[in-house]
Amino acid sequence: MKLKPIGTISLLFIMLLFVTKANAQSFPNYYLIPKPESMETQDGIFSLGKNTIVNNNLGKEANAAIAELKRMSSLCSQSATKPGSIIFKNETKPLLEGGYKLSVKKDQIIISANTEEGALNAVSTIKQLTGAPLFLTKVVALEVPCVTITDNPRFQWRGMHFDVSRHFFDLPYLRKTIDRMAYFKLNKLHLHLTDDEGWRIEIKKYPELTQKGAWRTYSRHDSVCLTLAKDNPDYELPKKHFKVINGVKLYGGFYTQEEMKGLIKYAQDRGVEIIPEIDMPGHMMAATKLMPWLTSSGQAAFGKTFSEPLCPCKETTFEFAENVFSEIAALFPSQYIHLGADEVEKTSWEKSPECAELMKKEGIKGVEELQSYFVHRMEKFLNSKGKKMIGWDEILEGGISPTATLMYWRAWVPQAPKMAAEKGNYMIMTPGEYCYFDAQQDDNSLQKVYSFDPLNYNLTEDDKKFVSGIQGNVWTEYISTENRYEYMVYPRMLALAENAWSNSSKDWNDFENRFIGQLPLLDAMHINYRFPGLRGFSTKSAFVDKAELKVINPVSAFKVRYTTDGSNPTASSQLMPAKIDITQSAQFKVAAFSSTGRHGDVYTIDYQQQNYLEPVGNTEGMKNGLKFSYYPGLYKSVKEIKETDRDKQDITKGIEIPVANTAGSFATKHTGYFYAPETGVYTFFLRSDDGSVLKIGGNTLVDNDGFHTATEKTAQIALKKGCHPFELLFIEGGGGYTLQLQYESPSGVKQSVKAENFYN
Repeated sequence: MKLKPIGTISLLFIMLLFVTKANAQSFPNYYLIPKPESMETQDGIFSLGKNTIVNNNLGKEANAAIAELKRMSSLCSQSATKPGSIIFKNETKPLLEGGYKLSVKKDQIIISANTEEGALNAVSTIKQLTGAPLFLTKVVALEVPCVTITDNPRFQWRGMHFDVSRHFFDLPYLRKTIDRMAYFKLNKLHLHLTDDEGWRIEIKKYPELTQKGAWRTYSRHDSVCLTLAKDNPDYELPKKHFKVINGVKLYGGFYTQEEMKGLIKYAQDRGVEIIPEIDMPGHMMAATKLMPWLTSSGQAAFGKTFSEPLCPCKETTFEFAENVFSEIAALFPSQYIHLGADEVEKTSWEKSPECAELMKKEGIKGVEELQSYFVHRMEKFLNSKGKKMIGWDEILEGGISPTATLMYWRAWVPQAPKMAAEKGNYMIMTPGEYCYFDAQQDDNSLQKVYSFDPLNYNLTEDDKKFVSGIQGNVWTEYISTENRYEYMVYPRMLALAENAWSNSSKDWNDFENRFIGQLPLLDAMHINYRFPGLRGFSTKSAFVDKAELKVINPVSAFKVRYTTDGSNPTASSQLMPAKIDITQSAQFKVAAFSSTGRHGDVYTIDYQQQNYLEPVGNTEGMKNGLKFSYYPGLYKSVKEIKETDRDKQDITKGIEIPVANTAGSFATKHTGYFYAPETGVYTFFLRSDDGSVLKIGGNTLVDNDGFHTATEKTAQIALKKGCHPFELLFIEGGGGYTLQLQYESPSGVKQSVKAENFYN
């Protein structure tokens, strides 16, 4: 949704003080994200002004951090009344790479580190301690509360991925992204520079890759964005990314090598390493449209599932690839280069005479091994340039080199991390279920990211040492603007940052408290974050005699407003009272508003007055479990499920799919009876990826149909004690599935459905 610009400085400070007062509890009072390893607070503040003295006893390792402190002091309009000093010194006691110690006293700050990254991380903590004033245009001085911190990172790889191919994002915004990453101690920026939709980095050997390959007429993704933009301007295609070429208005953009050198230096000065990805052999249509001879078929087109890949059986392919990567290796100082190697359409390889000949010559048994041949050969070339290769987890297929780094993304292949560790391959954990921030958010998304355990893949203690870290990924097919990017990424990036850095045990309530405390900072940074979700209701609510609507607002500084006439709430709509008594069917629309006029998601709550649904009987004569049916095939909606396609039947204890090897796309049906142990209103929570529909008593209760990422929908129904007809339909379109059902009883207890709830 479109969020309004930040308001005045005075409103910002009011909000900051209000939130601070409302949450003034025990550690952490200072809302630091990621949470430090240890922190002790003291009374008093250190005043950072124009005349603050910096002493460097750490040497060149402190230079970048000192430059950051100078940028901070340049914001101050006055000198401190009593000029204090900031001292950098070498830490003699062991610290992990990037670790630091920070001591803030009234007259002195001591930063102890033994690496440049550690010194920069200490400054990032100081930035968070200063709060929102750091991001205002003019401040008298920056106040740093007195504190003692010892801090070490959990993982060395703390990354964010940014797809700049599907939709282009310019250098100023990438610099802003780097600043924000450093602020939250993220240290790897993985740039997805090429894909079917656009080639974004200059290759001097092949200038047409950016002269032509960086520009396009509207793609199918653009068309979707333009349709969505009718209701949400955040989907518009920015005018600044259009250019008229030969009389045709085209969308796109690219980075010259000189521009990228400047960005790399900017990132290095802030402790962020840029890792380039040139995705091969698939996702190459931006190049193959210009050079169709690179494919096996001699065409640049889409195959059965993905675009025609490069042909791994032609020497001209390797000549092209090596020329490209020679320039990439010379340009990027990172020791890593990402080859991609995911989602490869291999159909044309199976039909290629060149591939048949190569497979015979090399003893290659199938196309999976043919992909491995390409990956291994490219890895040897990258190694010859002094680089290490990263690939998406498909590089496991057909065999993997022990020196390659695996980027695990396919959550539906849970054995992949174990396989990689047993082969001695280091890996970066980025499973789509937790780490794909282009997936649509709901009110559970932030906690989902926070709950992610990258070591929970049946790994032994020896296996775990091969987990280098975690990364959040942002694919931009449907993210066309900076505003939309921020709405999708924030606040999930904060949960990822904490997961990547903090070694302390997880406490969701503690993290949520700190995140809410950070909201004034996000406002001051002009970040278009998603508001914390409103709670305490079901969007499809039921009652028999009467009900109470009590909206739980997790941010006390925000005001909840509502309407009952079908229109969306505005900043002048009625304030939501502590409760509203419901005695007849009605519809409410509610949203949270900040003091600056921004608002969060609009929730539509439909109240329906019902009679208790009569049961069909009790459990006498029935058996526990549900009848289960399995339908292999692609269905776009549960309405398309055909009984003639049924391949398997079984009895399940609950909502489970007892099929050892499911098809890539399939549908399921669970039928039987739900036993309501008491009379009252029940709330059902249905979460699925892809579509699902829950029916009780023959009527649709929850409609979560269609292709989508893991999304939860809720609904209420008034049930009499006893057995009620139950049906749950589900479709999986490909790429891993989620199917979860919970309910809240009339007693107010939320739980997952269990075997004792179901009969047949």
